[in-house]
Amino acid sequence: MALRIESERFGAWARLCTESLAVARDEIDALNVFPVPDSDTGTNAYFTFVSGVEAIDALPAEATPLETMRAFAEGLLMGARGNCGTILAELVRGSLRVLRGCVDGLSADDVAEALGAASAAAYAAVGRPQEGTILTVAAAAARAARAAAATDDDPKRVFDEAAGAAREALALTPTQFEKLARAGVVDAGGRALVVVLDSVAFALTGRVPSPRPATVPVPLIEPGSDLDEDGPAYEVMFLLRTPDERIPALREALEPLGDCLVVVGGEGLWNVHVHVDDVGAAIEAGIGAGSPFQISVTHFADQIARATPVTGGRVIISAVTGPGLADLTRRAGGTPLLFGPDEPLSVATVAEAIRDSKADEVICLPNRSGHIAMFEAAAASARDGGARVAVLPTTVQVQALTALAVHDPGRPFDVVVVAMSNAAGATRHGAITIAAEDGITMAGPCRAGDVLGVVNGDFAIIGASQADVAYEILQRLDLATAEMVTLVLGRDCEPQVSDELAARVRRDAPHVDVEVLEGDQGTYSLFLAVE
Repeated sequence: MALRIESERFGAWARLCTESLAVARDEIDALNVFPVPDSDTGTNAYFTFVSGVEAIDALPAEATPLETMRAFAEGLLMGARGNCGTILAELVRGSLRVLRGCVDGLSADDVAEALGAASAAAYAAVGRPQEGTILTVAAAAARAARAAAATDDDPKRVFDEAAGAAREALALTPTQFEKLARAGVVDAGGRALVVVLDSVAFALTGRVPSPRPATVPVPLIEPGSDLDEDGPAYEVMFLLRTPDERIPALREALEPLGDCLVVVGGEGLWNVHVHVDDVGAAIEAGIGAGSPFQISVTHFADQIARATPVTGGRVIISAVTGPGLADLTRRAGGTPLLFGPDEPLSVATVAEAIRDSKADEVICLPNRSGHIAMFEAAAASARDGGARVAVLPTTVQVQALTALAVHDPGRPFDVVVVAMSNAAGATRHGAITIAAEDGITMAGPCRAGDVLGVVNGDFAIIGASQADVAYEILQRLDLATAEMVTLVLGRDCEPQVSDELAARVRRDAPHVDVEVLEGDQGTYSLFLAVE
């Protein structure tokens, strides 16, 4: 029951992990109390995986699975950020050292060996391993995989068992680490690893894991207590080119300088992370070992100060068609800006909406490719007046609904903008409309009355049935990998379409949730979104 490792599937998994970390990023940041409560663990994990995906994207289309895995591993190493990102990079790299030999077939035993190698590599990379952290979660996954592989030859089920064990281990981290128990949270790095493992399990099995609480019922830290015990004031990171045999001496030089030492890499290229008070001494140790580059120094006090939430007002302006979508936007916390064939938007209209909001922070959702430039022009004028304005490049209204769903008014402006952008960008979308006259489309010639299907902005399907065309759109949007399908019904949508689509989804993809919304939009009988 071995599985083949293919370049396209590996790249899809890497992107899925990155998208999942983007969604969980704020949650993980909020859990961050170890090693320093600087609210960046989720951010570091996300950008570490972004670096890996960018390395894959730079490969030619004909890259082999080995080349794809090698590029991803190097991208993680070069782009690893923070304590969590560095350990995550080594966990993945450790597993890939095994998986490179399993391209033609991945067995249950290979899964167990890969997870075991990942855990061993992470423990070896950390100067002073702390239980109740990401290391503990990785070890639990490896143990569960070994136990499952002893009785089951299906690699999918073995990995599913490992992912489940990781979730259980994460819930127990406060019982192993007093700092977490005092704060009433699970380990942030362990949560990031669970997101990655759940993404692998979903890619293999198509099943979404049961949600687990991010907190545990233990006493919360008392007000006025200090979560951040006396420790080093700076985080120092750098990449290092040096022969592998020099690394033990480097570890010995860095270990007395502070804590949270993590050194990962191999074959002459290393990523070094350490918390110190003496920044110069840490960099000098790197120079003594080889050639450090991309040196990064972070002062924790400054970083924690930047993480404070906003206090001014914030408004989200979303361009919409139809009273139904306007109502949905209001209920999601946004301010609708109506447009239509008889009500086109202009720079002046958008600028007036921004000005009338009287908000210190404004997030704009244009929801049409032709709107983006005018929103940017209006935003530039508002910025000159002192407002903070971000224009997200949303091209359809279902992207806006997804972005609104992840908005958190208590989070900083920049963090929220990134989260909303990621959510909108990860939404695959389509629509159906009725041809008003005979013509030629990108999908071929059509006649008046034909149902036209739009997939990610292009006319792609011509048919006679709204339900059939809509379901073909869902298939092309990769329904099999979806977690949720959203249907926004227009005023010309046939009454039975939503029920028929929901029934088909339940039959062919029972793991997918279907949400039906009344949009009452014209032109497009149905908007579809796949998340």
